[in-house]
Amino acid sequence: MIYSLKGKLIVKEMNFAVIECGGVGYGCKTSYNTVAALGAVGSEAMLYTSLYVREDAVELFGFATQQELNCFRLLISVSGVGPKAAVSILSDMTPEKFAFYAASGDSKAFTRTKGIGAKTAQRIVLELKDKISSESISGSVSGDVMQLSSVSSPEAASNVSDALAALMVLGYSQGEAAPILGKLDPALSTQELITETLRLLSANKR
Repeated sequence: MIYSLKGKLIVKEMNFAVIECGGVGYGCKTSYNTVAALGAVGSEAMLYTSLYVREDAVELFGFATQQELNCFRLLISVSGVGPKAAVSILSDMTPEKFAFYAASGDSKAFTRTKGIGAKTAQRIVLELKDKISSESISGSVSGDVMQLSSVSSPEAASNVSDALAALMVLGYSQGEAAPILGKLDPALSTQELITETLRLLSANKR
């Protein structure tokens, strides 16, 4: 399995990039967001990858962040959603917005992507919400989040709960995300909570 690629960027197109590693050029299909995040041709680049195998083809997909890769894998796990549709969705929204829409049940947001109809969008939301661990949105949310919710308005408590669910869509555990969420300003919006938590999680890994 090819987990990631790091080397010289030799091709950069709309939905495609080639990274040369050890004299071999690996072509990766990807999203607009990842292409935009890559440097100029000739610079060093790194992509997190997913190998998609079917009867008539073997395709490599690459993404600038682990969060976007996780979103891609979640999307292709939904019945009726293939890699082409998944890349289109991730070209239209950041991983943070994807997670927010999935966790909040906003199926309409997915229909803004060309080729994604209402039924497919509803299926994406329903199947992905099922993948979120039930304890994150039931009564057993960790003490850090419960403490913040108890001193905040109902709207703030809802924002925190939605942010936690979205972070779990991105692949983080409740134990990783909840302590950080519990320390943030409860006046922040759900998307701001997601973005700030991701920033702090990334900083803690350095």
